[in-house]
Amino acid sequence: MQRYHDAFQNIEHPFAWLDLDALNRNIAYVNKSCGDKQVRIATKSIRSVPALEYIAKRLNHFAGFMTFTASESLFLFDNGLDNLLIGYPVYEQHAISQLAQWVKKGKSLTFMVDHVDQAALLNAIARNLNITLQVCIDINVSTDFKVLYFGSKRSPITSYAKLDALLQQLKTFPYIQITAVMAYDAQIAGVADQTKNYFGAKGALIRTLKKQSLQKITALRQFSVAHVKSMYDLAFVNAGGSGSMSWCAQQPDVTEITVGSAFFAPALFDHYESLHLTPAVGFALRVTRQFSDDIVVCHGGGYSASGAAGVDRLPTFLEPNRFALLPLEGAGEVQTPILVKQGTVSIGDTIYMRHAKAGELGERFHVLHTIEGGKYKGPLKTYRGEGQCFL
Repeated sequence: MQRYHDAFQNIEHPFAWLDLDALNRNIAYVNKSCGDKQVRIATKSIRSVPALEYIAKRLNHFAGFMTFTASESLFLFDNGLDNLLIGYPVYEQHAISQLAQWVKKGKSLTFMVDHVDQAALLNAIARNLNITLQVCIDINVSTDFKVLYFGSKRSPITSYAKLDALLQQLKTFPYIQITAVMAYDAQIAGVADQTKNYFGAKGALIRTLKKQSLQKITALRQFSVAHVKSMYDLAFVNAGGSGSMSWCAQQPDVTEITVGSAFFAPALFDHYESLHLTPAVGFALRVTRQFSDDIVVCHGGGYSASGAAGVDRLPTFLEPNRFALLPLEGAGEVQTPILVKQGTVSIGDTIYMRHAKAGELGERFHVLHTIEGGKYKGPLKTYRGEGQCFL
């Protein structure tokens, strides 16, 4: 940790840090894992324009960006980025109209749809501007084991019949064009499965469910892609996430893989049996109180992640063998008591922590302070540092 202390000794606390050496190793790992597939960067996991540009330049096969709102997409277009896929249906008429103007100027943009109402709004806006908007069909490849639904309850397109019904409805909209299919394998890409994280039996069960899901995921995706291709020319087929890169790289019908968290390697991704990443992002707190010989108190720290509330959503430590949160207090909004398991800590010292999820840290801090080769390399602005707040 000495190199961190030396590089960041003059930075006001709390602050967010980005280790460029670790980021470069993760980018190389993604390049190897994805092979010849195109890689689309999930912007919600990065939330920093200069960091997005940094990563894009170092990918072997860069496809573009997957954004998470219409307003964020406008912001990225304003900052010179292109080739955007909005990964979620949007229903904000004004923002969509502004995006359509960018399309008219030649920018590449694809909207996500899984319901006729979403498509109807896009078609109406496109008709008013006399342009064609590109859309991607979101197919839900979650696995329903009847006694257990394994995956995400988002897109309602869970079968061939539902897909075909939507396609027939979309035929009535002359100002939208189906150019892509997405089949996100949430139960593979987004579920940790290491034994040590899931107390043995639970980890084994999750790995079994993952293996049993693969065949069903593949069958529905391949059949769906073939059906859409029989009616439309597809520019790309998007699949995967950080937790399923290697598997998706072997799928012949998949043309691109979405990756986000793997670049920053947040704490939630420590517990994937198939991933070997290096922690690249976190935050630093100042010790301001000494409660006892083995408990110190830091200013700030309550940066919990979204999702189902649980211990796995709390921040962790860059040195987990030395520190632990107190179970009855956790990470506090303005102060965080910390158990010191090894060594000594004094008032004024710095403790380095990691967020459970990658991009949400960018909603808390204006910049990511970077380190490379043991030296401070300067700040990179986050979305918040640009005065933005999208979700």
